[in-house]
Amino acid sequence: MAEPIAITGPAAKPRRTPSRLRNLFAERQVLFGGGFILLLVVIAIFAPFIAPKDPLEQDLMLGSLPPAWLDGAEPGYYLGTDDLGRDVLSRLIYGSRIALLVAFVSASLAALIGTVFGLLAGWYGGWADRIISRIVDIWMAFPPVLLSILLVAVFGSGVHSVIAAIVIIDWTRFCRVVRAETLAQSQLDYVTAARTAGFPRMKILTREIFPNIVPILIALVSLEMGIVVVVEAILSFVGLSVSSDTPTWGGMIAQGRQLIHHAWWLLVAPLAVLFTTVLAFNQLGSGLRRALDPVLRR
Repeated sequence: MAEPIAITGPAAKPRRTPSRLRNLFAERQVLFGGGFILLLVVIAIFAPFIAPKDPLEQDLMLGSLPPAWLDGAEPGYYLGTDDLGRDVLSRLIYGSRIALLVAFVSASLAALIGTVFGLLAGWYGGWADRIISRIVDIWMAFPPVLLSILLVAVFGSGVHSVIAAIVIIDWTRFCRVVRAETLAQSQLDYVTAARTAGFPRMKILTREIFPNIVPILIALVSLEMGIVVVVEAILSFVGLSVSSDTPTWGGMIAQGRQLIHHAWWLLVAPLAVLFTTVLAFNQLGSGLRRALDPVLRR
């Protein structure tokens, strides 16, 4: 009897999982938010070469000039001048340096401190969780903006004081989120399997749980940067950030508010840049969360 001939079809190709880099470029929010922030970083780094004028140069004869598209404008002053004759565009460009410096450094330090305490509280529980959670609850009971103003008033004005005040306040935001995510991850099967296999607790925390928290942590850092930009602008607005000679968006808003009736561009220009920057950070955070979290991509 002839043996049956096995009919084989074409070999099934393994399904390829899209890379995280491809997921990032597939998210419009990442492209918009990340593109604008990257452009702003480049502008801040190369401000001396991009700014058309010296942001501190004063010329009272050119005070309150309108933008280039309005009547009465002066060539070379594309967004006009303030009441002291300083170029608005150049001051906006140099003001991005302070905003981004405070945003990146403050958010990074707050994330580092909050993540460490959040991981410890969520993983070890017990007295560590109770103490850390009570500190977070008490600290978050204070209005953050008022507390930041108080801390900067105590520390003194300057970039370092602003960064320190924001870190002291906002680490609790990261701690609470990371603690909740750590508690949720610790109940999943892969953690139970790691425990059964005899892995040390610290190794499970750093090698298994923490990588699964990174996506939401990255998104939270981006959102925090947007918040920090607003807080720095508020502190500059009330004169508690850097010195008045240094261009800041908040300082420009404070100056433009006083001259809104006859030089509206002094208020509109920094407000537009501030709003767009915060929106870009928010869009970037949402897009990163969707691109990096496999649960949200299902």
